[in-house]
Parts: sequence; C-alpha cells; structure tokens
Amino acid sequence: MTQLDGAVRLLKIEHDRLAKQLRGISAALSAFGAAYGKKTTIRRTMSAAGRARIVEAQRLRWAKVKGSGQTKSTTPPKKRTTSATARKRIGVAQRARWAKVKAAQKPA
Repeated sequence: MTQLDGAVRLLKIEHDRLAKQLRGISAALSAFGAAYGKKTTIRRTMSAAGRARIVEAQRLRWAKVKGSGQTKSTTPPKKRTTSATARKRIGVAQRARWAKVKAAQKPA
C-alpha cells in the first residue's frame, strides 16, 4: 500500500501543476482572445423609416429611367453610310494598292 500511496501523491502533485498551467493559459487566452480570436460581425438593423426612404429613392430612380422617355431614346440612331463618291475613291485607292503589290510580285 505504501507504493500505491506514493503513486497517488505524485499524481496529485502532477494534477496541481497541470491545473496551475491551465489557469495561466486560460488567463492568457482571455487577455489576448479578443484581439486574436474569432471576429464576430455586428448585424445592424434599419428602422422602418430609413428603409422606406431608400425604397422611395430607388422607385424614383427607376421611374426616371423607365417612365420619362427623355433620358433614353426609343429609336436607335441611324447607321452612318459613306457617300457614293467616297466609295469610289476608296475603290480607286484599293485597286492602286493591289496593282502595286502585283507589280512587285511579277519580276520575282
């Protein structure tokens, strides 16, 4: 039994030492836990009056875009076309370019 009493005494001493270490670690965590712990976000609530103001402002924005017709034209703009004389000048210039390319290829 004396051996068992000695073992129990050693276990109690070890238990006290570990408990003291755990208290120290818990104190450190409580001191630094707020700075390094999990961040919690605060959910803010909005008053009914504030929500109503936002909704009304958005309705006015949509009405301005949809209803007035002044901000957005309903007919698309006409496509621009080149005149007949401009097309003729482009054709002449392109034929001259091709003639130069073909003339450069013939002697080779």
